[in-house]
Amino acid sequence: MFNFANYNKLVMIKKLFTINTLLGFSVLVLFLSSCSLLPFGNKGGPKRSAKNPGSLSTATGREYFSNYPDEGDEETGFVVPNYSGQVPGPNQVLIEGGRAVLGTYEEDVFFSHDNIERTVTVTSFFLDETEIANIHWLEYLNDLKRSDTVSEEVYNNALPDTSVWFKELAFNTPYVDNYLRYPGFRYYPVVGVSWEQANDYCNWRTAVVNYDRTVRYLGKDEEPEEGYIPPIESGVLLPSFRLPTEAEWEYAAYGQIGNQWLDEMQTHRRLYPWNGKTIRSSTRGSVGKFRANFKRGRGDYAGIAGALNDRGFITVNVYEYEPNDFGLYNMSGNVNEWVYDIYRPLTYTDVEDLNPLRQTEALDPEGLYNQRQDLINNTSRVYKGGSWADQARWLSPGMRRFMAQDSSSATVGFRCATHVLGPLE
Repeated sequence: MFNFANYNKLVMIKKLFTINTLLGFSVLVLFLSSCSLLPFGNKGGPKRSAKNPGSLSTATGREYFSNYPDEGDEETGFVVPNYSGQVPGPNQVLIEGGRAVLGTYEEDVFFSHDNIERTVTVTSFFLDETEIANIHWLEYLNDLKRSDTVSEEVYNNALPDTSVWFKELAFNTPYVDNYLRYPGFRYYPVVGVSWEQANDYCNWRTAVVNYDRTVRYLGKDEEPEEGYIPPIESGVLLPSFRLPTEAEWEYAAYGQIGNQWLDEMQTHRRLYPWNGKTIRSSTRGSVGKFRANFKRGRGDYAGIAGALNDRGFITVNVYEYEPNDFGLYNMSGNVNEWVYDIYRPLTYTDVEDLNPLRQTEALDPEGLYNQRQDLINNTSRVYKGGSWADQARWLSPGMRRFMAQDSSSATVGFRCATHVLGPLE
């Protein structure tokens, strides 16, 4: 006769044995993992990063050195300098990248259809919080004038074209002579500079900022030897200053980060760098005031005496008006701004969807255009943002116009960008 009591005892013993075996194996795995004897164990201790590379190589086990040897000393190992993260350039703010819908959200009254809405991703970058001002350009000119290696021709080529203020049927002569240099205009945006001159300024700014950073890095009283450049691995040098791409500029101007809601949702698209579909403020204390410097209509640049609304007959201080949600001033109005891109009406159909940029005539050669009628060629550069002399429709960041890269205007200035290298830890 089958003994159910004995059978149940055997089943219980087998289950207990199985459980104990599994527990023992688990303890053994944890022990071996802590000793880094298994392939899926924690081999390197704390997780390594750019700021915390550790003192030993996780590939060879060799020791890292944090300082470069002095001249004449023998290098004893691989140098991994201390790194605390990339810093923004002077007057720059971080523009955290992300996915965005770029393109003309304003009514296309000219039927140009040259910036249709589409989804792209823009990686993080730094951007000047203001337009480059007259005082910044005068500092640039002063450096060129004092330099022993800069010719008079280079200096003269760097001078803004102040004649852009002259009008045969208007009395703007005082601006021709005084706008750039008069102290009262120090922090007004520089104008009369071409796309080419703006790029030259970016190159000068890169050299000056990185030279000063090199001096601080060496920690010596004397100047660095001529031609000395810190190694890229040191993290001392900032990326080159440059004009922002059209996508970067437009992404930063909209400042959609201010409409973030919950996880990956934004409450609505913006028409301007601020909320709402009007150009007047709805903020308590400034209700009804204009939020940008622009031309309200024919003959109306600033409102009436005693109630000057946008406070700008021409340009205004680069810190005028409230910044957008990225902390950027005057992304609409005051002056238009040069961007890096070559102009093509169908750029939006051709460029990549990650960091879009048209820097060549690829897929859209200039030979397709009638140069006499279209004026579109490989020296046509985009400018955006609207100005003190433009009506409201140009204030929408999606609007775009173009001009020859060697031309200038009293309504066009610029600001500089730098790329973010590596992760933002």
